[in-house]
Amino acid sequence: MDGYRHPLYASSLQAFGRPRHLAACDGWILERPIVGSDRLDAMGCYPLFVCKDWSQLGADMAALAGECVSLAVVTDPFGRYTVDDLRQQFNAVVSPFKEHLVLDLHRPIEETTSKRHRKKARSALKSVEVEIIEEAVTFLDEWTALYDHLIQRHNINGIRAFSRESFAQQLAIPGTVVARVQYQQRTVGAQIIIFQDDVAHCHLAAYTPEGYELNASYASDYISIQYCASKVRWYNLGGGVGIDNQVQDGLTWYKSGWSSETRTTFFCGHIFDPAAYNEIVASKGIQPTHYFPAYRVGEFA
Repeated sequence: MDGYRHPLYASSLQAFGRPRHLAACDGWILERPIVGSDRLDAMGCYPLFVCKDWSQLGADMAALAGECVSLAVVTDPFGRYTVDDLRQQFNAVVSPFKEHLVLDLHRPIEETTSKRHRKKARSALKSVEVEIIEEAVTFLDEWTALYDHLIQRHNINGIRAFSRESFAQQLAIPGTVVARVQYQQRTVGAQIIIFQDDVAHCHLAAYTPEGYELNASYASDYISIQYCASKVRWYNLGGGVGIDNQVQDGLTWYKSGWSSETRTTFFCGHIFDPAAYNEIVASKGIQPTHYFPAYRVGEFA
């Protein structure tokens, strides 16, 4: 299953850059115009840059050298690379970004997950029903309404505020499923699961106020874990709020209860044209910053 590597996923983000296929490694990036310049740069698709053969990424980056000023990606936590591999490829920054909380589905759920979480899930399932929708695109209208609520609740903007058109393509990716939670025949929550090779990625989840009261997320993950266990090895719940999982926010605490271990993602940046990069930074009057690329500091996407 191609998941995040599927052309439809890159196409779903085209409002933020022109999708470009990296043929050697079989991955996708987005090329973007740089405001105030006639040059382009590139970024990996949100939330993860995924490719089939990490050993061939260098060949694709060599082809980008004459066309893009810089490249920024967040790596797949299940990618076949080492930190040394990344440091050889990216000359500007290679830094741990987020710890993704993951569950080994080959181990008994009773040994790997929180007893409290399982109890709350079973309690929630006395009130709600969870259905796995394998024709995910049929859930588009309901999902868009749920996600609009999430956008308002958390003031989501930028690339994370996916449009209806974006979701139409994501839900059409082969293998993608939706776990829908219903209470008295009303949808009170759902999550999108994207299958990538041997991993089920919990792509996005959204719940109504009623869904939160009913602990719909516990029911959803409990059923989703059992569904995915027959298909793949890993269940990736993603990271917590921000970039520091040492800060035990509510989301990190919740995901920890369903996980057996963590996998690290890395933020990586490469400068193809140092002279152009420095010129653009200087023209914008950017003060010294750790943000990469520096000339995009303050931008949402």
